[in-house]
Amino acid sequence: MIHIINPSTDPYFNLALEEYLLLDQNHQGEYFMLWQDRPVVVVGRNQNTLKEINLDVVKTRGIEVVRRLTGGGAVYHDQGNLNFTYIVNDEHHVGFDFARFTVPIIDTLAQMGIQAENSGRNDITIGSKKFSGNAQYRWKNRLLHHGTLMFDSRIETMTEVLNADTDKLVSKGVDSVRSRVTNIRDHLQTDFSLSQFRTALLQTFQAAGLLEDERELHKDEYRAVARLCQEKYHSWDWVYGNSPAFNVQSGTKFEWGRVEIGIYVENGLIKDCRIYGDFFTNADVNELCTFMQGVPYRAANIKSRLAEADLSSYFPAAQFEEIETVFLKDVP
Repeated sequence: MIHIINPSTDPYFNLALEEYLLLDQNHQGEYFMLWQDRPVVVVGRNQNTLKEINLDVVKTRGIEVVRRLTGGGAVYHDQGNLNFTYIVNDEHHVGFDFARFTVPIIDTLAQMGIQAENSGRNDITIGSKKFSGNAQYRWKNRLLHHGTLMFDSRIETMTEVLNADTDKLVSKGVDSVRSRVTNIRDHLQTDFSLSQFRTALLQTFQAAGLLEDERELHKDEYRAVARLCQEKYHSWDWVYGNSPAFNVQSGTKFEWGRVEIGIYVENGLIKDCRIYGDFFTNADVNELCTFMQGVPYRAANIKSRLAEADLSSYFPAAQFEEIETVFLKDVP
C-alpha cells in the first residue's frame, strides 16, 4: 500500500479524500492513511443526522457535523483521536470482514503492554471498553475500511454532543456512554504522546511489509478533492438531507444493526420513504426507497415489491423476514 501523508484536519476534506482515492478511475492502487480532524461529529451514511446529535450543544460549542461514506453509527473526532484508512482492491472478499484490518492496531498495542481485541460487529476494545469503531464501504472491487482510535479524546464532550442509542446501552448492561468507552492513554504503562503512538503504528505496518511507499497529494489531486469537498461534503443535502414529514414510522434493532423507516403515504400509495440506521450496506438504500414509491400501502403489495428487490445488497447481514417486519409494522 502507498502511505498517503495527509496533514489536513478539515473533516470535510478528509472524507472527500477517502472517496476520491476509492472511486477515481485514475487511482486504482492501494492506500493507507493516518489522519486527524478538528472537533466534529461524523454520522454514518444511513443515519438521520438530527436524531444522532444534540443540536443545541453542537451549535453552542461550534462543533462541525459531517456525513461519511460508510455505514455504522455516529462518532466524535477531536485532536485526541487518530483515524486510520485502508483503501484496497478486494474482489475476492464478500461481506464485512473487519478483523483482518485491525491486526496491526492490536499488535502495536500489544508491544505497549496493552491487550486489545476485536469485539462485536465492528469495535476494538480494551477489557470491555471500546476505543475504536470501524466501518466499511464497498464499490465494485474496491473496499474502503476506516476506523477511529481514541488515544486521548475528550470523552465528556463526546457524551454531550451525541445522542446515545438507548437500545445499545440496555443490551450492554450499562447506563451511560461514558462507562463503555476508554482512551488508549489511560492503559499505557509508560506514557506516550499521540505523535509517538502514530510513529509506533507506522513502524508496525512497515515491519509487516504493508507499506510500499509514501507521498503527499499532487496539486491536481488536491484541487479535485477540494472540489468534491465543497460540492458534496459541505452541502446541506448530504449532511442533513431533506426529508418529507413522514406519517408512518417504525424501527427495530437487530444483532447486525438498527433500522428505522419513515414512509410518507398519500392517497393510499407510498409517495416517499427514507431508511436510516447504523447498519452496513453494499448498496445505496435510497435506491430501495425509490423502488418502493408508488406501491399501495397494503401488506400484500409491500411484501410483493420487497420480494422483487435485492435486499441482500442493501442489508447483507439481514434475513428477508427481518426487513419485511420493519416495513410491515402497523401496515393494514
